[in-house]
Amino acid sequence: MITPLLVWAIAAAPASGSLVVVGGGVMPPTIAVRTLELGGGPTAKVLIVPLASSDPVSGTASAKAWADRGAKSVSILDVSDPSTARAAIAAADLIWMPGGDQVRLMAALEKANLVGAIRDRHRKGATVGGTSAGAAVQSGVMITGDAPLDAIRRRVTVTVEGLDLWPGVIVDQHFVRRQRFQRLLAAVLDRPRLVGVGIDEGTAAVVTGTKFTVIGAGQVVVIDARKATVAAGKKDDSAAATGVRLHVLTPGMSFDLAPE
Repeated sequence: MITPLLVWAIAAAPASGSLVVVGGGVMPPTIAVRTLELGGGPTAKVLIVPLASSDPVSGTASAKAWADRGAKSVSILDVSDPSTARAAIAAADLIWMPGGDQVRLMAALEKANLVGAIRDRHRKGATVGGTSAGAAVQSGVMITGDAPLDAIRRRVTVTVEGLDLWPGVIVDQHFVRRQRFQRLLAAVLDRPRLVGVGIDEGTAAVVTGTKFTVIGAGQVVVIDARKATVAAGKKDDSAAATGVRLHVLTPGMSFDLAPE
């Protein structure tokens, strides 16, 4: 028997800075241009946070990419000296997190005690962007990647705490390309107060306050169970719900997460 689960969506106060949440893959020029524009243009201070990758040159490659896109001031975050790292974050206009492993990224930021610094800089106006792992980390509840892709089951999509720059959502990346609908839907049904946002490769959600706009080349899929009736059950049970709303957005379309 399906029993109602009462959930409320509380719209968070808009942050001062924008977010650029990219689903991975090759990033089209339109996304790079818009990201740099939001950060303040070519003179923006761009800070690369390459902690999601174990590749020692990932930060250098990302810095070169942003310089090639027209950024005149690009630096790479060094966490060996936390006080210097915090100062670099405080001075940044655009904080960019390349791909890799989002769990690795969060662990490194937590170890260096830099999570609060990034949140504070975003609140004070910096644009924060990232691709792949750098996208997943921006929600408060972060998918780790440990989940079945061929089933929709209760409490099997593993999540941990993310940066919580984009409240009220769960982000998934490489969404259409890697067929991750089941795992995001399962995560949403576990926490129906949160809206699932699945972003495909070469695509970005540009977030300002409670609204986001799709840019790039692909689709953003929104799974909204805030008004759904979700069945109770045990871990590993097949998940069940009625009234879940699905939205498929293409570039140029916008969506407002504020409750109706």
